[in-house]
Amino acid sequence: MPIKVYPIAFDSMGVRSEATLVEIDNIKIFIDPGVALAPKRYGLSPSDHELRALEITRKKIIEFASKSDIIVVTHYHYDHHPHPDDDEMYENVFYNKVVYYKKFENEVTASAKKRGKYFYARIKELAKELRVADETEVTLKKDLKMKFSPPVWHGPIGSKVGRVILVNIRKGKESFIHGSDAQNLADPNALKWVLERKPTMMIIDGYPTILVGWKVSRKSFEESIKNVIKAIKETPAKTIIIDHHIVRDKNFKEKMKPIYEVAEKMEKKVLTAAEYMKMENLLLEAWRKELKSREMDVDVENYFKRLYSKIKT
Repeated sequence: MPIKVYPIAFDSMGVRSEATLVEIDNIKIFIDPGVALAPKRYGLSPSDHELRALEITRKKIIEFASKSDIIVVTHYHYDHHPHPDDDEMYENVFYNKVVYYKKFENEVTASAKKRGKYFYARIKELAKELRVADETEVTLKKDLKMKFSPPVWHGPIGSKVGRVILVNIRKGKESFIHGSDAQNLADPNALKWVLERKPTMMIIDGYPTILVGWKVSRKSFEESIKNVIKAIKETPAKTIIIDHHIVRDKNFKEKMKPIYEVAEKMEKKVLTAAEYMKMENLLLEAWRKELKSREMDVDVENYFKRLYSKIKT
């Protein structure tokens, strides 16, 4: 049985998230059950389209996660795990589940420590079993393993927003990596870990190009491009999903052009999560000005109806 990967909610689908369902050998693993919106972008609050997308995807995360066997939380940003006020998500996502979570006691930011501590307190009475994920490996079945990276930086080394862990699910020659918030594998240790796992498919968080020259340096971005190209060249991955931070920029494909060019030469596919699901990109955050001024409109209801009809699990 192949590893089946279903992106449930991603930025290319109109919300901030990397929520992913992985199904293999009748085991369902849900990675990062969280979803959020940018409170401000271009000086504007979320559009009604975004609010509706948030409502729909949140319900779908609850639906798919509640039917999963294992839940993974890679770090403590609210687009990757439930907001503290969301009792419904906590109770439905984590009840009676085996939960692998990023260690928070040794985190590098006070915010991550605080959020992680609160998260643990909330789920310890709900979950069937709690396990620290960092640098561990678990055998789920005879030839099915799940491995977690050591903490890597949320972007360039020393990032002020802390660290994350990556997830590798492997069966035989198949190897899938979920690269949560590693921003183009900007941390050399994130790249090294990915290369060692030899993924046949991977999800990579793209670089936040809208912040280049403002909150992050152009040099760091250019170095991160080289890291992604190295991962494409030196792993057997034929399908590479690049999403999340990167698609908050309407011009992301132009800015990531070297990556697309290398992939094309190697006959590999670089896709957003939406494109992987054979859907058009729904860049609601990036389109906030156009939606506000009514220069454009989208049918959010129909979009998600078509998207979720494709998920057979």
